[in-house]
Amino acid sequence: MDTADQLLEPLRRGHPRALARAITWMENGHPEARALMASLWPHLGRAMVIGLTGSPGAGKSTLTDQLARTLRAEGQRVGILAVDPTSPFSGGAILGDRIRMQRIAADPGIFIRSMATRGALGGLARATQDAIDLLDAANFDTVIVETVGVGQDEVDVVSCVHSCCVVLVPGMGDEIQAIKAGIMEVADLFVINKADRDGADQVEREIEAMKSLSPTRDWDPPVLRTVAAQGEGVADLLAAVRAHGAWLRTHGGLARKARERARLRFESLLAEAAVRRAKAQAGPARIEAAVRAIAEGQADPYAAVAGILGEG
Repeated sequence: MDTADQLLEPLRRGHPRALARAITWMENGHPEARALMASLWPHLGRAMVIGLTGSPGAGKSTLTDQLARTLRAEGQRVGILAVDPTSPFSGGAILGDRIRMQRIAADPGIFIRSMATRGALGGLARATQDAIDLLDAANFDTVIVETVGVGQDEVDVVSCVHSCCVVLVPGMGDEIQAIKAGIMEVADLFVINKADRDGADQVEREIEAMKSLSPTRDWDPPVLRTVAAQGEGVADLLAAVRAHGAWLRTHGGLARKARERARLRFESLLAEAAVRRAKAQAGPARIEAAVRAIAEGQADPYAAVAGILGEG
């Protein structure tokens, strides 16, 4: 499976090794990656894509595990993309989420891939969007994207998924701060996980208060409670996700989401291509000279970039 043509058919059949190789191609910019995506493009648009985001320790991995189990019980094939912090040593993903999901990792109907953020804004690697499409093309019914935290830069997740669930937990002291960080615009659903802890009522009141201060939205994000470690509330969460999906279909939301994702994808790829072309045209020596000039105070960064682009 060294060419796009060789990889296409096993990938379309959902062969796990073919799928893993295809994702690696996308991550690494393999020469055949573009041809493979071009061949798959007509086969996309079937999978439901759910995003889970929230502060570290909120129980996102356990909730993902329980959602996957529930979907498998319905006979669905489930793909899980766990976007981990990038290792400062290898540049790869720290495989914490896969370790926490060992109970379902052996299920042939579940595919789990840990992906590094690779420094991408919003905590989502550019290749994560490619991986969503690959899982869709491989006939997975639902794709769950679990992201690496929450904050102002995390909002890119909303452009990649159909329903974004923001997970909060009582007693961590970050409820108000997290809500203020821009996630009100991201959330399609709020999930109070570990809701058997003291403080769950307070978290819900704070969410509702912030919702009342936010601009009016056509969709009012519901607040749900779960105890993921016990499987409590997972069925209700899945029902709410499906209700949101039905709302999107009847109110033109799917087309809007598709445009948002297309814009994010196009601009990301355009930026990558522009940087790659600028570096190639300037050459390593000029790039290093510009970096050295900035570091030594001989040029400001804006002037250095303008010089590389021939604008100064």
